[in-house]
Amino acid sequence: QVQPVESGGGLVQAGGSLRLSCVVSGRTSTNNAMGWFRQAPEKEREFVGGIGWSGGNTIYHESVKGRFTISRARASNTMYLQMDNLSPEDTAVYYCAVARGAMPSRQFRDYTSRGQGTQVTVSS
Repeated sequence: QVQPVESGGGLVQAGGSLRLSCVVSGRTSTNNAMGWFRQAPEKEREFVGGIGWSGGNTIYHESVKGRFTISRARASNTMYLQMDNLSPEDTAVYYCAVARGAMPSRQFRDYTSRGQGTQVTVSS
């Protein structure tokens, strides 16, 4: 069973940075894409970004382009989300997920496993 575990969330002031990590354990395959999603209170889940199996193919939600960067270390089954220039609108629980295939997708239905999430709070 594949189990992603997120860490690195916290409280930060607007304009600050955070780096989230996601370690995947279990019967994993480094040939799968991975992605980040977030959900704010009373809002629908939102795609943040994804990265292909090789790490060379990344996609982002328009609202985070230029501020967030996804990377991965395949040898350690770890994915990262570097978040810079954070704003209060970025406040949410952030989840990582493992995709069914090798290419990242913006659709949550294309992911098989999701972690418990880590809270990111940005104060104004």
